[in-house]
Amino acid sequence: MSVPFIGPEAEARLDWLGLCDAIMAGHARPRAEIADSFLYRGADTLLSRAAWIDGLGQLVKTATIFPGNAAHGKPAVNGSAALYSDTDGTLAAIVDFHLLTKWKTAGDSLCAARMLARKDSARILIVGAGTVAASLFQAYGAAFPGARFQIWNRTQVSAARMAAVFPGAEAVTDLEGAVRSADIITCATMATDPVIKGAWLRPGQHLDLIGAYRPDMREADDTALTRARIFVDSRATTIGHIGELKIPLAHGVIGVGDVLADYYDLESGAFVRQSEEEITLFKNGGGAHLDLMTARYVLDRVG
Repeated sequence: MSVPFIGPEAEARLDWLGLCDAIMAGHARPRAEIADSFLYRGADTLLSRAAWIDGLGQLVKTATIFPGNAAHGKPAVNGSAALYSDTDGTLAAIVDFHLLTKWKTAGDSLCAARMLARKDSARILIVGAGTVAASLFQAYGAAFPGARFQIWNRTQVSAARMAAVFPGAEAVTDLEGAVRSADIITCATMATDPVIKGAWLRPGQHLDLIGAYRPDMREADDTALTRARIFVDSRATTIGHIGELKIPLAHGVIGVGDVLADYYDLESGAFVRQSEEEITLFKNGGGAHLDLMTARYVLDRVG
């Protein structure tokens, strides 16, 4: 029996809100078993992630992250993903790595924003102008129709190029001013040092942090973490692994108890904005269990 390959053409059958529903349903199942492996060579990373969820199956995803590829016109992130049957362990599908990563990453952040951002959010700032940033425009636009988008990037020509592709988007040069005026700030950068200063934040905002994936990477400073109520997609894949939380935890800036909830706390009602004035912060760790939930959603939609 041939194994289906699900490629970019599957996007026509997918929708962002439907994916969020699938991710929420996945967290109502038994807790995922997950395992991560990281190998490093300078700035380059080989990341392998595996997940098993009873009733959904198993997934193994390997990513190669070579930041220097951009200078040669190649994607910085590449890899492969294999989805296996929960019934008998046979290979159920090979899912295009870039399709899966796009929908998992932006969908993860969108799920959190639907619960943590103010419903009347009308100004969305995207920090970064790479591949992930482009998918954030699509994802956030699905849940916040009519929102005004601004884009900031260290290389301003990249921000302008991205803004030209998406109707109504505006490239900005003043990051502090854009952060102060935004209702939602979503960051997808390769920064190792914080680019978002907590002093710029104001009550009622939602800060979505995606880019940091290594122990030495951060996108927001200590002040941002101490001013905000902190949420993550998974404690298991963020607290001890990603610099965004690992570094301030090690320095005593925050404690483990300051991470208030992850998606497995949905049923308890802990993953929620409590007031219109609080600042919420979400760290997108993007574990393999989310890849598995997304891959199953994709396979179900195209099957």
